[in-house]
Amino acid sequence: MTVIDNKYEIGDRVDLVSDPDQLLRVVTSFHVYKAGEIMYNVACGERHSEHYEFELSTEKDLTLSD
Repeated sequence: MTVIDNKYEIGDRVDLVSDPDQLLRVVTSFHVYKAGEIMYNVACGERHSEHYEFELSTEKDLTLSD
């Protein structure tokens, strides 16, 4: 049996660490690839995007905002 060690769960609220506006996003799904790589799909309003774990955070980076 394979165990997936995902950091974020569906429904988790996350921020994209490179987003200067630090807009809230919600994890809508994630894909696990053969090499064990996990890509998280997140939604921000009607926009959806896919990111690596290191691109996401549960804490806002206040140094990015004006």
